[in-house]
Amino acid sequence: QAQLVESGGGLVQAGESLRLSCVASGGTFRSNHMGWFRQAPGKEREFVARISTSGGATYYADSVKGRFLISRDNAKNTVYLQMNSLKPEDTAVYYCAADPYYRSNYYSPVAYNYWGQGTQVTVST
Repeated sequence: QAQLVESGGGLVQAGESLRLSCVASGGTFRSNHMGWFRQAPGKEREFVARISTSGGATYYADSVKGRFLISRDNAKNTVYLQMNSLKPEDTAVYYCAADPYYRSNYYSPVAYNYWGQGTQVTVST
């Protein structure tokens, strides 16, 4: 059973950058499609980005396209989310998640079996 641990969150000003990391253990990382989601207070958890097992295919929410970049290092069992040009509306708890089966509804939280505990990202004006 995969265990996921996120890190890299923090408080930044609008326009700045952050890189989140998610380290996986207890499973076969390279066999899992990986995703990032976020959840702001009072809102539902929403899709941010996804990357295929090899890293050859990536998908992004429209709200982050062109600003965020998802990548992975299978040798380090780690998936990253590089977040540039951050906006106050990016403020949320960010979660990484693993999908071992390739489900087509990759934008939905139900497509993922394993979740990290989340890391807080706060963007001030």
